[in-house]
Amino acid sequence: MPLDRLVFKGLRNLQALDISPGPRINLITGANGSGKTSLLEGIHVLGMGRSFRARRLAQVIAHGAGDITLHGRLEGDPPVAIGVRRQREDSDLTLRIGGEKVDRVARLVETLPLQLINPDAFRLLEGPPAGRREFLDWGVFHVKHDFIDVWRRFRRALKHRNALLRHGRMENASLDVWEHELAQWGEQLDAMRDAWVTAFRPVFQDTLDGLLPLPGLRIRYSRGWDRQRPLAEVLHSARGTDSQMGFTQQGPQRADVGIRLDRYPAVDVLSRGQQKLVVSALKLAQGRLLEQMTGQTCLYLIDDLPAELDQHHRAVFCQWLERMQCQAFITSVDHEVLADLWQPDTPVAMFHVKHTDAGSGQLQAIDRQTS
Repeated sequence: MPLDRLVFKGLRNLQALDISPGPRINLITGANGSGKTSLLEGIHVLGMGRSFRARRLAQVIAHGAGDITLHGRLEGDPPVAIGVRRQREDSDLTLRIGGEKVDRVARLVETLPLQLINPDAFRLLEGPPAGRREFLDWGVFHVKHDFIDVWRRFRRALKHRNALLRHGRMENASLDVWEHELAQWGEQLDAMRDAWVTAFRPVFQDTLDGLLPLPGLRIRYSRGWDRQRPLAEVLHSARGTDSQMGFTQQGPQRADVGIRLDRYPAVDVLSRGQQKLVVSALKLAQGRLLEQMTGQTCLYLIDDLPAELDQHHRAVFCQWLERMQCQAFITSVDHEVLADLWQPDTPVAMFHVKHTDAGSGQLQAIDRQTS
């Protein structure tokens, strides 16, 4: 379900706004620093409960404001309202879905699936494994209803085993208990991830072929321990070395998704533009697989789409968004760069963020094209 209304207050340098986004493509233009990315950030907080630009949500609150209040409405019968509020002096988030208060951010993530394509997305290729595990687990979370419970039980067991290792408390009875838990939930977590990657590969390959054919580019899932041995055996045999290190060295917490072109890491051989298209294929394929497996559509936040892409690949990217029938919010400094890349029957809503004399950004609808 697309968002058909956004009401934001207290978000960085943006003035309070109340807009009706289009159901498909929403282009947001404006000068650097005007607040275009802040709009995407607000939608991200609405769907994820956290910012992609700041470690602490208090940093997102506008200077001089006491809180940030974000409301969105998902189109439907009946429509579904989503709300997030954070006071500057209180670290707790107030979350509401359908008028009811909820206590878990996972409910937001479940209600408003979204993918972010921005400069940080390059970390999927060049960054540490943690970002790729997050990408992987987002996909599994949305298609496996019991994933979050398995993940939490695994993390709890890992925390307890690590605590025993750090404090040098090597009582076999205690370790036996937590290693059993860790192995049980770790094996289940790995099975879910492995099944998801198996389903994801052909969707990703099809998406990549449409954006930038790269024969030889492959995705390989590494579960985090020896594939030939059960996790319980690995944990038991590693007690000595794990105790010396003070943490559990093998297991699903070390899983990774390798992206290679022939024999080499993709990041080492691809240009920056090619990397952006590979990352975009990963993100778009996430949404395509989600829709195939659940019928639920994904919302895309795309910051500065034209960067690193020539005119041809910008057009190809936009064609994919049109084919997917998804809702997208796309920023660009230059209105003209993207305005003419869409088919006549594609609904396109256009907004401009204007600098005001007070230094804030004011969002204005400047045009609208509908089928």
